Amino acid sequence: MVGWRKIEFDPAILAWAAAAHPLAVAALAGQERRAGGTWAVGLDLLGNDAAGGVAGVALPWGMLGLDPVALHRAQLSAVYPGYPLSDPGEPAQANRYRLTRDAAHLDGLLAEGPDKRRRIAEPHGWILGLPLTDCRASPLVVWEGSAPIMQAGLRAALAGHPVARWGEVDVTGAYQAARAAVFASCRRVEVPVVRGEATLLHRLCVHGVAPWTDGADGPAEGRIIAYFRPQMASVAAWLGE
Repeated sequence: MVGWRKIEFDPAILAWAAAAHPLAVAALAGQERRAGGTWAVGLDLLGNDAAGGVAGVALPWGMLGLDPVALHRAQLSAVYPGYPLSDPGEPAQANRYRLTRDAAHLDGLLAEGPDKRRRIAEPHGWILGLPLTDCRASPLVVWEGSAPIMQAGLRAALAGHPVARWGEVDVTGAYQAARAAVFASCRRVEVPVVRGEATLLHRLCVHGVAPWTDGADGPAEGRIIAYFRPQMASVAAWLGE
């Protein structure tokens, strides 16, 4: 299982991105920037409708190869020149992880408390990324074949716990061990995309964001991608049970 695919350019995808762009720029203007001012992210920030339409332009489900489902307001992620820098008082290892491992992570896990203990809190069906700018700098990074490794590691951590309480179990150690196995055995792939294209990731695919390379061009509003992650009914469904 590769775990991801790039959706090639289509005019209908471009029309959606063009309609979403000004709304995204306005919404991000009010967001606090992190990583030393080089990254801004906002959950449920884009003003799309439940079918994914925005500003009167429908989300082109057919061109994306997906069956329509009810959607949340899209998450917006913007990266700016220099990403990543450090925030004041931030532990050195946090920014080092962004630089050396692209802030690689698995969506759906919630980090809680000062020790950032993780549990599976937001099971989702897939991850659809729709670029809103024509910028190939600081692209999405995926680890091919990571989904089965993460699935096996998390399933092992949950074995013996009641299925109905899987979302409450601390999976921090299992998550970190599985992620380390991914780094050791899976191919890291950068996936630059521009407006009119898209990416679709398996829900258990490890992914991140590459640093902004010196001299790379980008618009004033940065590199913006809108993400949809429709929720699933349970953690068991998320893990393929």
